Amino acid sequence: ETWTKYMGQRGEHYYVEEQYRDQQGNMKTRSVRHTRWIPKWGAVKCAFDDILIAASNSLPSMFLDGLRNWKLDQLVPYDEKFLSGFKTETYSVDLKKGFDKAKNVMDGVIDDKVREDIGGDEQRVESKDITFSDLTFKHILLPIWLCAFRYGDKSYRFVINGQTGEIRGEHPTSWLKV
Repeated sequence: ETWTKYMGQRGEHYYVEEQYRDQQGNMKTRSVRHTRWIPKWGAVKCAFDDILIAASNSLPSMFLDGLRNWKLDQLVPYDEKFLSGFKTETYSVDLKKGFDKAKNVMDGVIDDKVREDIGGDEQRVESKDITFSDLTFKHILLPIWLCAFRYGDKSYRFVINGQTGEIRGEHPTSWLKV
């Protein structure tokens, strides 16, 4: 859970008619947009549940960030048999670094909520003071298949979500076909 106090400004657009001369010297009228800024402050509450943070540094985030469609309601308690015969990796991101990454994910959601609360046509967020409460964490093991193939003289990597079959990664591109 987060509770965020903020200070900012709400921008409200208004239009003023202006007269000007075009290149031929004719008088014309145009509508020019201006913004009136009004101070705004308040607080918003956001609840977060199961923010997934990769505990590995061995793969670029572009591979893992795309694998978001996990069926977390189907998690089962860990059993060694799950890993029997497979190469695996233990976590390399400690809890503090993992929480910092989670804060970055939450910050985007909080910022959207603050902007929604400010309202108006535009918003300026000058400061946010975020308080976190009811923090919990759990280590979970999610099935990801790491694969690679060689095409020409280049190697390409991709990952497969072991629950859904979703694939993310690199692939060769034919510049002639593009």
